[in-house]
Amino acid sequence: GLVRSVPELLAEYATLDCRSLARELGIPFLDKGDTPPVEHRLAMLDAVAGQHGSDDFAAELMRALAVFWRGDAEAAARITTSRAGAADPLIRSSQRRQRRLGHYNSAMLHYEGEWYWGVDRLHYLVERLDYLGAARGDRPDPMLASIAQTMQASLPVTPPTAAKALPPVEYFHSLRSPYSYLGLHRIIRIADAFGLELRIRPVLPMVMRGMQVPRPKLLYIVKDAAREARRRAIDFGRFADPVGAGIERGFGAWLYARSEKRERDFLLNIGDAVWASGIDISTDVGMRKVTGKTGLFWPDVLEAMKCDDWRDEVVNNRDAMMSAGSWGVPTVRMGDFIAWGQDRDWLLLRHIEELCDTGDGILV
Repeated sequence: GLVRSVPELLAEYATLDCRSLARELGIPFLDKGDTPPVEHRLAMLDAVAGQHGSDDFAAELMRALAVFWRGDAEAAARITTSRAGAADPLIRSSQRRQRRLGHYNSAMLHYEGEWYWGVDRLHYLVERLDYLGAARGDRPDPMLASIAQTMQASLPVTPPTAAKALPPVEYFHSLRSPYSYLGLHRIIRIADAFGLELRIRPVLPMVMRGMQVPRPKLLYIVKDAAREARRRAIDFGRFADPVGAGIERGFGAWLYARSEKRERDFLLNIGDAVWASGIDISTDVGMRKVTGKTGLFWPDVLEAMKCDDWRDEVVNNRDAMMSAGSWGVPTVRMGDFIAWGQDRDWLLLRHIEELCDTGDGILV
């Protein structure tokens, strides 16, 4: 069995992800691994909460965060307050407010009805504020401009010679994940630009693996995926949930498409059907539209959908994904590199560029 639970994987991966992001984006992030003892952490929270509403609040919060991630128990012990438990009502109040506004997670920015998750979505907020003419200066903020520039990645015109020695790119993909569908377009282009082998590895959706997805999370995902689809100029917006029979039939047809060397077209077409055209792939009429567009022979598709040879493969793929340190899709793995989320394509690109760099430059 798998030893680590999803929360454990999430906590582990989050730290690795932050480290990678900080290095690439030039944001200070010092993680020594050990956090201060619980009593010091609670006292720090209370001390910071005591500054809430004051001009010093942001500075105090940043100071406490630096102490926390540095694992500095002595510094943590010095950040104290006589008001034990001061943080509890403030945190409860913030959580209630966040739920009312329609979200469930931390590292979220909210502005006028729209959510922005972490550094990845900052550019949307900046663009919105620029559009509103809210900027105080004539020039863009250097840090924000640097982040936006770093996350813009261009592909080589021809595959660099050094890429021939690189390992394959593995892409863990779910037919029910809009992010998997959006990311697939980009991952295909990256693999082709560098001449890399792309192995697309199917996994069951979370709800078919016994994991529940809260309603606020579903609503956020749909809105965020629509925003990302617009940015990538990918059709999106009319949905037909394939959970259950649609997924199982889809996996059977997927294996057949792969045997016919039509896997990529099939996955892009089935993604378009589910996320842009509102086609129900659990029906023969719906699936025939997808497979016809892909150029697959319908009688063979019908036979393939009766078969469940895919079951062992999707379990093996899930186990491989989780043993690599990820729990959800889309996950990209390349050798010892792993990244979760369709918005990490630029991180993969940076990694490939580093592997290819012979000192002469690789982008021509």
